[in-house]
Amino acid sequence: MNTVDNVKRVSDTPPLVEIRHLVKSYRRGAQTVPVLSDITLSISEGDFIALMGPSGSGKSTLLNLIAGIDRPDGGELRVGGLDITRLPEPEPALAQWRAAHVGFIFQFYNLMPVLSVFENIELPLILTRLSRKERRERVSLVLDMVNLSDRAQHYPSELSGGQQQRVAIARALISDPTLIVADEPTGDLDRTSAEEVLAMMQRLNRELGKTIVMVTHDAHAARAAKAIVHLEKGELIDGTTR
Repeated sequence: MNTVDNVKRVSDTPPLVEIRHLVKSYRRGAQTVPVLSDITLSISEGDFIALMGPSGSGKSTLLNLIAGIDRPDGGELRVGGLDITRLPEPEPALAQWRAAHVGFIFQFYNLMPVLSVFENIELPLILTRLSRKERRERVSLVLDMVNLSDRAQHYPSELSGGQQQRVAIARALISDPTLIVADEPTGDLDRTSAEEVLAMMQRLNRELGKTIVMVTHDAHAARAAKAIVHLEKGELIDGTTR
């Protein structure tokens, strides 16, 4: 378990994510809007971190940087020892890294409505060198993990919100990623479905050792994590461990 630098480290596990003096801003017309300021943070392998903060605090921006969706303006960001800020342009280099190392869980699931549950989960494997038989075996395995084997041939519109999010979790797992990033994964769910999704994420972390970074505005959801990191106006405020 790891926290921001001003909170005592409580794990000897080597850091999987190392962030040093990260800064990010966006252009809004002629104006430069700072979003993140001098962020320094370490996340250990096998940790489960919740990023919290008010709207506009920069938590989703930080998540996108960690996931390689966006690039910072300065600083270092290492995942598994690789400084992803130095991956060469053009974008395909970063896209290839994401495909190999990051699993994504989104608030609104981002499932393809014309594909079955099985096909949605299989999708990230289509461009890999795995055979059709190997892909099917992997999909069957993760379907069983999220308790949706009986829904394999259903379509997203035939599932509840909680079931759709479990499909999204299975899709995030299918490539056995180094890191799972979740952006408000319970934000569109009722309380019962949210509890099921959080319990599943805890199981992935506890039993499979998956490293998870989750953005949430819900203090109850954040308590499912091992550590909570707070941001406000682009700066780390504090971190607490569980």
